[in-house]
Amino acid sequence: MTIMVIDKLRATVGNLLAARGDRNPFSETEPLFTTGRLDSLAATELIVALEQDYGLDLATADFDISALDTLRDLSKLVAALHS
Repeated sequence: MTIMVIDKLRATVGNLLAARGDRNPFSETEPLFTTGRLDSLAATELIVALEQDYGLDLATADFDISALDTLRDLSKLVAALHS
């Protein structure tokens, strides 16, 4: 996964957090959903963004929320489905 993809994912997640009033920094390994920083609506918004930004079809992908929980998890998911 390139640095550009990580940076784009970080911006997307950062925007979701900011929209919820959370402007605190986050690391690549920090849980976002299981800690409550992001909720199920944010998960839906994130899935739509991933589909639009990377041309993925997550409707047929076999994954659960843990695949979206950290920035590192997101980058792995994008890499696996984008190849």
